[in-house]
Amino acid sequence: MGKIRAAKLENSPRLKRVLALLQDGGWHGTREIVRVADVCAVNTAMAELRKNDVTYECRCVGSGRYEYRLLPRPGEAQTSLF
Repeated sequence: MGKIRAAKLENSPRLKRVLALLQDGGWHGTREIVRVADVCAVNTAMAELRKNDVTYECRCVGSGRYEYRLLPRPGEAQTSLF
């Protein structure tokens, strides 16, 4: 299996849109990310963010339904717990 070729965050309007949505620290579902950030492959965008040292958590909320939440960087307070 090949390695992912991630876009650099500073050069990618697509990744910047996803990150901007996640900045509130709340949970955001795949459909919301598609609609608001205008991306088609959410799982790919999230993997690319991770390659750019963005940390987040993912949870399954139903059959094939996932939500993502940005985690604070070390030393930053988390803004939303739920």
